[in-house]
Amino acid sequence: MAAAADLTHPTADRLELVEVLAALGHPVRLEIVRKLASGEEAFCGEVVPDLPRSSVTHHLRTLRESGVICQRPQGRKLYLALRRQDLELRFPGLLGVVLGTDFPGAEPAVGPAP
Repeated sequence: MAAAADLTHPTADRLELVEVLAALGHPVRLEIVRKLASGEEAFCGEVVPDLPRSSVTHHLRTLRESGVICQRPQGRKLYLALRRQDLELRFPGLLGVVLGTDFPGAEPAVGPAP
């Protein structure tokens, strides 16, 4: 995983819609965001347990650099959290639409058709 010094996060005012949408456009990254949607911080191994380390590093870096998640190292573990407040401030309603939570009984907006 990345060293603590390498974990740069853009400030909320620097988030770009095209970068956020590109990050959310990959099925693995969207699944990571869905797992973090509860608002609880999670250890990276809990969120992406079955991927090769190089893939995990790539997907988490993409999500972090786009501003979708924040990563916090603690000892040998890396904890992840969804930047829900920052995303809501910058792009109101976007996460709700992407995760399918804006509409009562709605299914996720992205994913395979039933």
